[in-house]
Amino acid sequence: MNCTNCGHLNADGATVCASCGAALGVAPPSPPPAAAPAPAPAYSAPAAPAPAPIPNNLVWAILATLCCCLPTGIVAIVFAAQVDGKAAAGDYDGARKASENAKLWSWISLGLGLLGSVGYFGLAMIGAIADAGNY
Repeated sequence: MNCTNCGHLNADGATVCASCGAALGVAPPSPPPAAAPAPAPAYSAPAAPAPAPIPNNLVWAILATLCCCLPTGIVAIVFAAQVDGKAAAGDYDGARKASENAKLWSWISLGLGLLGSVGYFGLAMIGAIADAGNY
């Protein structure tokens, strides 16, 4: 080992230079040989299948709100808005339930809107018939 101070060649195990007395740096131990990489397992478990996309029914909820029945349509919109967030969080059962609830409330809104329209048309017809008899 050469001395960094004077350049004298010293014995391999020396800690001080024989010529100038300066401390010699101890060489770091050599690194262990690299281990061979572990072999890949013969069988690996298949990845979980990606779940089928869950429809959020938001378009139907909005249409039911605008065209049929406002209160029940709003409920449908709230459930429809929850679907994508729950699916992104991994709550697929909750997303499916929210999707089914959005669909159900959209149909309820449609039914109430149709019932209200038929009732309105019926009352208008009764009023027109009753008014026609007064002339």
